[in-house]
Amino acid sequence: MISFVFTPEVQAKIASGAYEIVKSSTTGEFLGQVRDKATGQFVKGGLAVAQQSNFLNSGLSFLNASPGAAIIQPVLSGAQMWQTHRGFQHTYGMLQTLQSSIGVLQATTAVIGVGTVAGVALSGVNLWQTLKLKRAVQHGFIDLKKALRDQGAEIIDRINLVSEDVEFRHHRTILTQAYGVFSQALDRLNIALKIKNPDRRNTEIDAARGMLFQALADYSNPGLFQHNSAAGYLRRVECSWAIEQAIITTYQLQEELNAASDRLESLQQKIRQNSLEAIEVCNSQDELDFLFPEIAHLHFHDVTVLKTWKTHIDWIQELSPEEKQQLAEIESDELENSASENAIDEVTQPIEVEMYRDWKQKSHYSALRDQLRFIIQPELRQPHEAYICDRAKEFDRHALAPSNWQEVPDFTVANLYHYFKTREGTQMQLAGT
Repeated sequence: MISFVFTPEVQAKIASGAYEIVKSSTTGEFLGQVRDKATGQFVKGGLAVAQQSNFLNSGLSFLNASPGAAIIQPVLSGAQMWQTHRGFQHTYGMLQTLQSSIGVLQATTAVIGVGTVAGVALSGVNLWQTLKLKRAVQHGFIDLKKALRDQGAEIIDRINLVSEDVEFRHHRTILTQAYGVFSQALDRLNIALKIKNPDRRNTEIDAARGMLFQALADYSNPGLFQHNSAAGYLRRVECSWAIEQAIITTYQLQEELNAASDRLESLQQKIRQNSLEAIEVCNSQDELDFLFPEIAHLHFHDVTVLKTWKTHIDWIQELSPEEKQQLAEIESDELENSASENAIDEVTQPIEVEMYRDWKQKSHYSALRDQLRFIIQPELRQPHEAYICDRAKEFDRHALAPSNWQEVPDFTVANLYHYFKTREGTQMQLAGT
């Protein structure tokens, strides 16, 4: 469930009934904007300042971090395509942030490498470290040895070792070329956004999108995923997700909102599927320590943001031209102000890191893997719930089979499942002796 947080002044007006939170007439979902009930007008200063996600099954409720801390972030507001030249340039600035993010994600593969990866290497480029690296870099690639020098000599030795690996060199060649094409596409898009003639601008955006698809094809090259560890696989698909986001942006700039909406839905599905695939190839506690906070952050934060982005785009299509213009005028100043504020934010430790540490103390590898799967795809809980019910009856532990599973956290389901699995295994061993 997603809700929004507004400034105290706006919250007070909502509580008094003077303002109402806007929602889609099609889906009924709330959006991060308020209207004045008396006039029906959008409120200046009425954009949400944060998005609140309540994940009851995970026992977690939190506020999204600032956009600068996200692995994936929406580069446009729902109305920004209606803005003037200033709005387009703001858009390009946010695309440059995407470029820096890909540069950092790709650079961390120099630590992860191809194949088996040690725990110390993964801890050097985990979720929190990567978010800090992304905030520090301004554009393009980074000097990873310099950036990670405070992590100790073992990390530097790992980078030197990976650089000598023949298969990694092959991967790096493909990725470097693809990153070059991606960068050129963004440069071309920047030029396109400066063109006043709409037809010429759209032609250049089309060309830039073609280059983005070319870069995406290289990043999605099946050869890049062969022999990779779970961490290496995740890093590579994260880069492709960011390029997908840039492609979506080009459709939105051209007001092709149906195409943007469809690709946003497809991207959410791809993130879920790729995340499950990463978990499937995870085969060590060290890898799970790396994957769990990062994938949880992706699904608690980034997929939520993408869902909101899609809802906003769909809602924009319901508005009249006058409402679109009014919303664009309101959002233009507010988005610029929020970007300036985010630029000076400090990166704090993601809540998923502490959450995982707490759960790890109370659980074990197999149960945590299952719990991570449940976060991505809640339907995967159902066979576990059925198994728990059956075994609770068999072992006369009826209290462990609740009547309302919706109130039971993922953590509890995963641990109960493996508790009964262990008892069943012990029983079979005793029967065989």
